[in-house]
Formats: sequence, C-alpha cells, structure tokens
Amino acid sequence: MSKKQRKLLNNLEKVFQNCQDRAATYDKENRFFQEDFDELKEAGYLLMSVPEEFGGYGLDLAECAEITRKLAYHAAPTALALNMHVYWAGLVSDLWRQGDKSLEWVLKEAGEGKVFAAGHSESGNDHPVLYSTTEAKKVDGGYSFTGHKMFGSLTPVWDFMGIHAQDNSDPNNPKVIHAFMPKDSKGYEIKKVWDNVLGMRATRSDDTILNEVFIPDQYIARSLPIGFAGIDPFVLGIFAWALIGFGNVYYGQAQRVFEMTLAKVQSKKSIALDRPSMAYHSGIQHDISEMVFELEGIGPHLDTIAREWSEGKDYGPAWGVKIVASKCHAVESAWRVVDKALDIVGGYGIFPVSGFERMFRDARLGRLHPANSYLTREILAKGMLGLDLDAQPR
Repeated sequence: MSKKQRKLLNNLEKVFQNCQDRAATYDKENRFFQEDFDELKEAGYLLMSVPEEFGGYGLDLAECAEITRKLAYHAAPTALALNMHVYWAGLVSDLWRQGDKSLEWVLKEAGEGKVFAAGHSESGNDHPVLYSTTEAKKVDGGYSFTGHKMFGSLTPVWDFMGIHAQDNSDPNNPKVIHAFMPKDSKGYEIKKVWDNVLGMRATRSDDTILNEVFIPDQYIARSLPIGFAGIDPFVLGIFAWALIGFGNVYYGQAQRVFEMTLAKVQSKKSIALDRPSMAYHSGIQHDISEMVFELEGIGPHLDTIAREWSEGKDYGPAWGVKIVASKCHAVESAWRVVDKALDIVGGYGIFPVSGFERMFRDARLGRLHPANSYLTREILAKGMLGLDLDAQPR
C-alpha cells in the first residue's frame, strides 16, 4: 500500500465514527446522510476507485471492498449508497487499465469530484441491466429514454445517473442501451417515495421518472444484445463491483451486530439462572457459535472473489456464477446473523434505542438486492448444468 493510500485510510477512520454517531438520526428522520457525504467526500472516499492518473487513489476491487466493509460496520446505509458511485468509477477504471478508453470521461469527471449514481432497478424486471422496461428510442444525436427507475440511491447529490433501457425498434434484434444521464438533462423528475421504508432509509433511494429524456451519443456507454448474451466486460464489471460491494455492506453490518450481541449478552441476566449473565446459558452459547459459523464463511468467500477479480483471473463465463454466489451467500448469512442476534437480546432488541431494531430492518434488504435469491439460484443451477440462460420459457 502506497503512502497516499495509507493516508486515505487514516483520514477515513476519523470520519467513520462520525458516520456511526449520526446513523440513528438519519433513520429516524428519513434524512439523506448529507453530513456523512460531505465529510467522506472531503476525506477522499469517493476517489478511492479512481486511478491515480485522474486524481484518485487507484484502489482495486479487493481494496475498495475492504473499505466499504469498514464503513458499513459503522453506517451501512451510507456505505450502500456510496457503493453506487464507487462501482461506476471502479469498473470503468478496470476497463481503462485493460485498454478500453471509451469511458475515460467518467474517470475525468469522477476525479474532479462529480458523483455517479445508478438507475437500473425497475418494477417487473427481475433481470436488471440485462433487460429493461424502460424504452430507448434512437433520435438524432443520441437516444430518448422513457420509463420509471426505482431505488435511485444518492438522489440528492448525483451529477450523473447510470441508466439502461431497451431499444425494440428491431423486433428480431432488441438492444439494451447503457447511458449516463447528466443532472441538467431535461424531462426527468424525482418522485419521493423513500419515507418510512423498511430499511436503509438514509440512502434516499427515491424513484426517477424519465419522460423522453434526451441523452447525447457522448454519454451512451454501450448498445448490447438483451439477456445474458449481452454480458460484455462493461456489464460483467457492473455485476462484479456492485454485487461484491453489496455483499461487503451487509457483512460489515453483521460484524457490528455480532459485537453488539456479545456485549449485550454479558449484561443480560435471568432470575432462574444462577450465573452472572446469560452468557453461561447453553442455548445462548449455541446460537453465538452459529453466528460465528456464518461470519467465518462470508469474509473468505467475498475476499477471494474480489482478489481474483482484481488479479485478472480468467474464469470465463463462470465469473457470473462466482459473483452472484458470493453476494447471495454474504447477504443470506449476514441476515441469519442479525436475525439470530434478535433472538439472543430478546425484547430489548425491538426498541429503537437498542440499535438492533434499526439494523434488523436494514439487514433484511440485502436479500432484495440484485441478483435476488431466485435469480441467483437460477443462474447457479443453469450455469452448472450447461443450460442456456436466455432460453424461453424460463
């Protein structure tokens, strides 16, 4: 690790505790993590995946994943939302280092402090990025986009939103058009839907409505076949950086919940148990050990996939299987840790003052992130059986 990278980590450690201190307030007030954002941006967090040639720190996926995990330990919603920006800069950095300079402008903008968000989620589309319910029409100088995007994390602060839409002008050869929508584009509106959602409230992941939004050719990133046939290095990079980031967010939070549980059980007492605390209860000990089993499996899995991606290991088509499996394993195991924690701490855990109630709600969202458990298992099974993932009917 370079001196510059060590300085970044030192700067961030000072900010992470501030993020933790504000997390409960953001959740209670349905408020975007603006103070977190300002301090983290000032400390260089948003530059970690930007190459040094463009003013960043040049960290690879494995290094960024570790820092994402550390922030999530303190403030998971903050880490989750910022993962959207980190993954755009990170995957474009990978392409740039491999010789693909087509999106170099993204790195220049990110290096100058611009923020990139993601607009891929849509109602009725369980294959985000590979298909789209948003319509793209080719027009002079670019494309027109019409549709409804959901879960737009970073809504209050983004400068560009990465989106995709489907061009069905040729029924025999439909395409997915990937683009970046500038903040000053005309024809879109933000629909505020994020108040009092189950969890991750501080992300302010409001909806974005596209009404014939014109995006010029200079911001069109890719035109690709629909479905799994359209997975090129750009799309695969989205999955790698986004999903490994998601996994680390929920892993980091689960680590925090586990440590909170250990502390709480030491002071939890029972009139029927002639011991200093419930830590001596055999059932509690069993459940603590189950939490350890889950946690011990998540880290090595995520770290191995992130490291091998960063090293350029060639798994070919199997990369998709490995990426979605690691993410699903991480969020499902993390959920079991948090769910078990609530059993152990008991009724105290349902009150906001405990901290467990908020993290319980946040942790449940991990299983909803793409690829969800249904799609993940479909990919794993069909991939291992050698079946065509695009074959219809599914």
